Amino acid sequence: MALCKIEAVIKPFKLEEVKEALTEIGIAGLTVAEVKGFGRQKGHTEIYRGSEYTVDFLPKVKIEVVLEEELVPKATEAIIKAARTGKIGDGKIFVIPVTEAIRIRTGERNEHAI
Repeated sequence: MALCKIEAVIKPFKLEEVKEALTEIGIAGLTVAEVKGFGRQKGHTEIYRGSEYTVDFLPKVKIEVVLEEELVPKATEAIIKAARTGKIGDGKIFVIPVTEAIRIRTGERNEHAI
């Protein structure tokens, strides 16, 4: 059985909704990191102590989940529905093949390790 990794970069305030959506379809675990980035959104300008400056990198959340390939369509749909605001900067989803997964504690491999 093939494994895939989904990496999704989303707006931080959508994290809880995405987590709940993934839990509802049976995804038991995920990894989350606070990251910064920019794309078409480009950042924005702010004023600090009377000076205007550009904030290029905006705060985002990166979610990583390793799952069986058959679950990828359901998982990506769940992320899209939960993370979408309809505004620029909603984020991206990347699906990457995983050649091997190992649970450190038991030595279990691949689908038994996730």
